[in-house]
Amino acid sequence: MTTDIGSVVVLAAGQGKRMRSNLPKVLHQVCGRPMVLHVLDAVREVGAKRTVVVLGYGHEQVLPIIPPGCVVVLQKQQLGTGHAVLTAAAHISPGAFLVLPGDTPLVTGEVLRKLVRDHLESGASATVLTMELDDPAGYGRIVRDADGSVVSIVEHRDADPDQLAIREVNSGMYVFTAPPALEVLAQVEAENDQSEIYLTDAVAGLRERGMEVGASKVDDVSSVLGVNSKEELAMAGVIMQARDDGRRGTGVREQ
Repeated sequence: MTTDIGSVVVLAAGQGKRMRSNLPKVLHQVCGRPMVLHVLDAVREVGAKRTVVVLGYGHEQVLPIIPPGCVVVLQKQQLGTGHAVLTAAAHISPGAFLVLPGDTPLVTGEVLRKLVRDHLESGASATVLTMELDDPAGYGRIVRDADGSVVSIVEHRDADPDQLAIREVNSGMYVFTAPPALEVLAQVEAENDQSEIYLTDAVAGLRERGMEVGASKVDDVSSVLGVNSKEELAMAGVIMQARDDGRRGTGVREQ
């Protein structure tokens, strides 16, 4: 399938300290394959003209497995997701571009195509893929206005009691429109406790400039879950195996 999207940026630069391993995070395997390859399989179904993979920690180990045809850029210092996208800016075509983490091995092409479609149909400058959780602790909350537009993404630690009650949260996957989103990111100063530039800064910056930010809610929460620990890696393997068994008709059905 081909979509009206020029570029996809896969963020694969992190070390993943909670994995308690020297192996680059995206090389940890789910069902016998590195996480990042599962992500790139899903990305391929979007039909973008260009896929950019941002590498950083342990890039010498990751580079050999990146499929031919992908553009690889190096984020020499890991200064946040927004900074990673700026590292790839020279390879992002004007128009809609998709950004997603390389540690979400359960993501599907169907989910990504819907996100892209919702963005293009809405005419928004950015669209956030969201999910609704019974326990949203630790996730950035999606704050909407009366017409459903996204006003802001408030991190858990910064949320007030009303915002903490919100169950719709940020998945870390977005479609932006270039050049506006890149121009906003380029003007962001890393004024936070991590001294980093985040993609949520682009969302806030676009809103401040009067541009619309939309949201696309995913139904299957498991398809956008990130892997941040050995326990979550094992769980991803269980879910993927059940999904594969369901496709083969072994009696295990996808939820």
